[in-house]
Amino acid sequence: MNTETASVDHAPGTPSEAWRALQEGNSRFISGDKLHPHQDAQRRESLAESQKPFAVIFGCSDSRLAAEIIFDLGLGDAFVIRTAGQVIDNAVLGSLEFAIDVLGTPLIMVLGHDSCGAVTATKNSVESGELPTGFQRDLVERITPSVLQAQRSGNADLQDMVVEHTKQTAARMLDQSTVISGAVSRGEAAVIGVFYHLADGKAELVYSDDPQIS
Repeated sequence: MNTETASVDHAPGTPSEAWRALQEGNSRFISGDKLHPHQDAQRRESLAESQKPFAVIFGCSDSRLAAEIIFDLGLGDAFVIRTAGQVIDNAVLGSLEFAIDVLGTPLIMVLGHDSCGAVTATKNSVESGELPTGFQRDLVERITPSVLQAQRSGNADLQDMVVEHTKQTAARMLDQSTVISGAVSRGEAAVIGVFYHLADGKAELVYSDDPQIS
């Protein structure tokens, strides 16, 4: 068994181990050497009664951002939550808390990406002063603080706004959830922000609350 296969078969138990496993999977995805781990009948049957994912991936709903594919994961590896623009609401926070408190997952990743449609819509709304109709308006209103902060910092580029929104989303979940912040303060979990590049498939770390993850 090669070292890559061994690292996949070993379930990460710490935040830094979880991030390393995700990095390795992303590297395999980029190079085209994917292992497609944990996708056989034996794995499926072993998960029938319980699950213990090693990472929560809270990402954008964009069809190009399929977490299990870009990190070369399989059944039971990741607890995946997706909303347009990775916008937090009560259902998202409840799902995150379930993964941390009940499943004991050691890592939360907020996953943003370039050319994000939700952030683009927010940027356009801020610049034009016109808000979209329907429930899309709620998405734009929740992303607006990130766009404004990026602009105040002199970053008017869309990708800079996505990075800022990814960072703010990670920080916001720590502020809003005592379950998540408590697990982080005890060293049981960590929250990171990652920016995904659509063209080359690279997952770039842009935020970490854990000094062991950089």
